[in-house]
Amino acid sequence: MAAISLVAPTAPVAPVVATPVIAAAPATNSLPPPREKDPGLRKSTYVPRVYPVDERGFSPVDKALAKAYAREDMVTNDDEGSLNPYVLKVISGYPLDGTYQYHCSWKPWEYDIYNGVTQDQWYRGMVVAKAYPDGSRCSYCCGFTFEVFIRAMKLRNIQNGLEPDDFNGMTFNDLFNALQFWYIEGKGDSEARAVTSYGLGRQITNFDEARAGDFLSYSTTPSGGHAVIFLSWLRDSETDTNKITGFKYFSSNLSGNGLGYAQTHFSDSTKNGHGVLRNYVNIAHVGAIKDYKPFNRADIIQRNAYAPTQPTHVIYVTAPASAAK
Repeated sequence: MAAISLVAPTAPVAPVVATPVIAAAPATNSLPPPREKDPGLRKSTYVPRVYPVDERGFSPVDKALAKAYAREDMVTNDDEGSLNPYVLKVISGYPLDGTYQYHCSWKPWEYDIYNGVTQDQWYRGMVVAKAYPDGSRCSYCCGFTFEVFIRAMKLRNIQNGLEPDDFNGMTFNDLFNALQFWYIEGKGDSEARAVTSYGLGRQITNFDEARAGDFLSYSTTPSGGHAVIFLSWLRDSETDTNKITGFKYFSSNLSGNGLGYAQTHFSDSTKNGHGVLRNYVNIAHVGAIKDYKPFNRADIIQRNAYAPTQPTHVIYVTAPASAAK
């Protein structure tokens, strides 16, 4: 039988065993119990257990993308060499069966334990975005798109023979600042601000230039907003104008199913006037590695909405002989 110990490092540490050692439950790939119907009003109390992964330690997404990260399944670059094909490859690895549910709580805030990603996202030896500590793989919209961004950036680097954790020379603190832009923690923030501030790409203002795999966020009426992976525009097929009336996307927060494909319409194209505000759409495009631009940290606003606290990690070690009997 395996045993586990809990440590709460402030920085990466070598595996250590705390005492007393807590015996782990038998290894299983089964999912944890379903989350509560109300996705808010919860702060985790972590119950040590074997995280639901396969015998290699892979989550379902890790497993689905394993050959791509091993360079056994190569992604075909587009003409530009942009990140988009890698984004589309990454989202193809997520299950659509409702096992990756939505969860976001404002009361209480959970930034100290959770940043809306389905599993911890690492960069340069530290966790830049924390998954919910109960292993339920829940997410919320901007956290999910940020996770896809990180996975896609690492995948492109690996497939091009580059260091996975080198995004145009960004440090851990650079990426954590970009995360806060991505999550819109201040005036003028968006995914586009994160991408352009660190020389990774550009903001798209001409809708006709948007391509599948771009990162898009928007505001709605009634008041609301969302962050998604853009797939394609919806157009008016009943007239000759070919007017853009909405778009298809992939994201979190889908009612009842967590992750998946969906579509939405602009408010000026709906009968009740509800929908996406056409003038409040932000689109970020991550370009080719060769087109990265240098950046000057002194010119970039620094957000301090919350601290980059490191999650409590469960370290699995061989159980003492006495505990194994």
